[in-house]
Amino acid sequence: MKKVEAIIKPFKLEEVKDALHDVGIEGMTVSEVKGFGRQKGHTEIYRGSEYTVDFLPKIKIELVVADTKVSEAVGAIVKAAKTGKIGDGKIFVSTVEEAIRIRTEEKGEAAV
Repeated sequence: MKKVEAIIKPFKLEEVKDALHDVGIEGMTVSEVKGFGRQKGHTEIYRGSEYTVDFLPKIKIELVVADTKVSEAVGAIVKAAKTGKIGDGKIFVSTVEEAIRIRTEEKGEAAV
């Protein structure tokens, strides 16, 4: 099993969710996060004063999928989240040792 973490622009969440659903992935955890990379924030003007916003609002999507579904999941996220502009986000894939569904105590891919 693999854990796929994607950091995307907030307005792309519905498109990514729909794209994942279309490839058969339904379970995910979504968090509102803040961060910056090469984008390095931006400046805004509030009441006549200019200030720098270092951390930009982003959405973090986490899902655990079978090894056979990883490329489909990553492809769906990239296709739905890509705008071609700086700040589109990143995807991280890591190995998951074990998954356990608390209600039924199922383990492994059956728990996902």
